[in-house]
Parts: sequence; C-alpha cells; structure tokens
Amino acid sequence: MDIDEAVGRAPSWEQRVYHVLSTDPAEDLQEGIRWYEELSAVSFDPTVDLHLAILEGESGRMDSVQRRTEEWKRRPDPLPAFAVLVGAAYLDDELADEVVPSISEALAEVLEPGWFRDRIATRLAVRVGDRELLAATTAAQEARSTRLLARTRATLAVEVVLIVVALVLLVRVAVRRRAFDRISVVVLPPAWRGRDGIRVLIWGGAISALLLFGSSFVPERPYFRVLLGATTNLSFAPLIFLAWLFLIRPSGQTLREGFGLVPTSDGARRLVLVILTLLALGQLGEGAVDLAGRWFGLSAHWTEWFDRDLVWGSRAVVGMTIFDTVILTPICEEIVFRGLLFATLRRRFGLVPAAVLSAAIFAVAHGYGALGFAAVFWSGLLWAWSYERTGSLLPSMAAHAADNLMASLSVMLVLRG
Repeated sequence: MDIDEAVGRAPSWEQRVYHVLSTDPAEDLQEGIRWYEELSAVSFDPTVDLHLAILEGESGRMDSVQRRTEEWKRRPDPLPAFAVLVGAAYLDDELADEVVPSISEALAEVLEPGWFRDRIATRLAVRVGDRELLAATTAAQEARSTRLLARTRATLAVEVVLIVVALVLLVRVAVRRRAFDRISVVVLPPAWRGRDGIRVLIWGGAISALLLFGSSFVPERPYFRVLLGATTNLSFAPLIFLAWLFLIRPSGQTLREGFGLVPTSDGARRLVLVILTLLALGQLGEGAVDLAGRWFGLSAHWTEWFDRDLVWGSRAVVGMTIFDTVILTPICEEIVFRGLLFATLRRRFGLVPAAVLSAAIFAVAHGYGALGFAAVFWSGLLWAWSYERTGSLLPSMAAHAADNLMASLSVMLVLRG
C-alpha cells in the first residue's frame, strides 16, 4: 500500500511500467482485504479486525464497516474504542469533544506506525480540521513510501534488464538455431537403468519423509525455524547418498562427475552466458504467468512469498535463512529433481515428456496455488532443458540460487523495516 501511494506521485510513464510489471493499486487493496479476511478468521488479535475495517473503509465498503462497528460497540475493550475511531473516520459518526484534541494519542494506543495509522489519521484530520495532524501524517506517509519506492525501482530495474536480455537471447537462439553449448560431459539418458533410478527415488524419498516428519516436532522459535528449513533440504541427503551408492558409483564416477559439476575448459567459459540465459528466460516466463494471472483474475497467496524470518528476524537469523534458501535449496533440489528424477524419466521418455513430468512434480512439491505452480513449473522446464543440453547441473543450480536470492531480497527490501 505504501508503494502504491508513492507510485501515485511518480511520473505517468513510471506508473504504467509499474502497473505492467507489478500490480494495480485497486487490485492490491482488494487483495489486502481478502488476506485480512482470511487472517481474521484464525486470529484472536483485535488489531487484525481494525486493519480489515480500515481496508474496507478505504475501498468504500461502508456496509461492512457499519456492521463491524455496531458489533464492536457491544464487545469488550479495546473494540469500543476502535468503533469510535473507525466510525468517525469512515461513517461520519460524531467524535466526543475530549477525543478531538488527542486523536494522535488515541491512534498511537491502538495502531503501530505505518500505512493503516496514517490512512485513518488522514481521514480524522480532515474530518476535524486538524491541519497539524494532517501535515505530520502526510509527511510520514511520503517519507516511508519514498524509501520503499526507491527499493522497488531497483528490483523493477533488474526485472526490466533481464527481460531485455531475454529478448536479445531469444533472437540469438533463433539466428543460431542453438540455445546452449555443452558445459560438462554428462549425456542423457543416464547410464543407470530406469528401474534402479525409481527404486532409489522411492527408498530415498521414504527416508526423507521420515526425517521431515521428525523435524515437525522442532519448537516454534526463530533459530529452530531456520534449523527446520535446513533439515528440509538436508533430508535429501539419504536420497543423494543412495543415488551415489547404487547409480553413480557403479559407473566409476564421483557425484561431481555424475551430475556434471565439473565443467570442461570450454564449458567454464560459456557458463556465465548460459546462466544469464536461464535467468532472463525465467524472468520472461514469470512475467507472462503474472500477466495471464491478472487477465484471469488470479493472484498468488500471500504465504507463497512471505517469510517472517526475513522480515522480522535478527541479522543472524536472516543470514542463516538466506544461506539455506540460496545455497542448500538449489544444490539439493537440483540434484534430486533434475539430476535424479528428470534423468530417470529420460530412460523411459523423450526430452519433452520427461521435462514436463519432472517439472510438474517439482511444482506440486512446493504446494503453491495456480500462479505459483505455473511459475515453478516454468522454472522446472527451463532447468531440465538446460541439464539436457549442457550436460551439467551447474547452470540450473546457479539460476535457482539467483531466483531464490532475488525473491528473498524483494521481501526484505519491501517489508523489512
């Protein structure tokens, strides 16, 4: 919401770019209402209901605000106080004379500094003619939203650059009739038998599931949550060990050789270009998914991108979370989903069916909604194709890491204080 406020003051061309690459402010407001409605159904925090009432008031849902304030008047504190402030701001209810001089103090008691307090404070300041409160609220809103807009501009600039690079590389592919050159010596389908690969995936997956079940008993504390994330990735270790024992070692190779993690001399020089190509094509595909989602009225659920440790965690927790997300996750997931699952499927199917099946399983494993599924599915397709063409997991690992890093930084830049 703060970013939308800042974009509204930006030049018209920048507003158009933001609306194309991001979201429409009206859609953000409606989506915020849906999120808070979901949150209020499971939360006992009265502030959640207050936030929802302000969102409803800002969107013009006065009937909902009316019903909410009438109910609050019959409930225990602090809900009657909420009813007084919200009713005066959005329903033209009368404010008691003793409240008018102390609106700032009253709001400070029930709301943290931020968009919600500023919006209702602006309404009340206009209502009672408090120019000092209006000026202070406007200045706070502009200062906060301007900082966030600067961060958003940086992330959108990276997105635009990647899209331009993607278009240039697509022209290059069309002209050369070749997307990627080989980086390592792995050739698909792999040397192991398909049935052996399936056995390893089943037994290793079962052991991983048991480890994940055990990790569910980890206490709900910041450092333990980070440990739980690392455990999720390290639960793949038995599967990777079984793959080395029964699939890779019989061919006389190490894990690094078996998954193409040792580039040739020529491949090492081409690696950066391949990684940039994957990142650019990935961004182009995700942009298409986002536009299609808006066309069909779909949106990603807020839990698909929100990580409270990145937003509120200490520096140590943030560092551990990023290490898990940017290092452990790409290495483990690429070995399992591309190096083992996709490669095993290639023993039975051609490139396209194997890539589609492995990407679908990869997307389902993330547990996202329709848009999240489509974005992860597109990445899975690209990374499987890259493994097939380059003979190495290095490009997909690097692209996976860069995607996770950009997603983490986006959350931190926008939501971290």
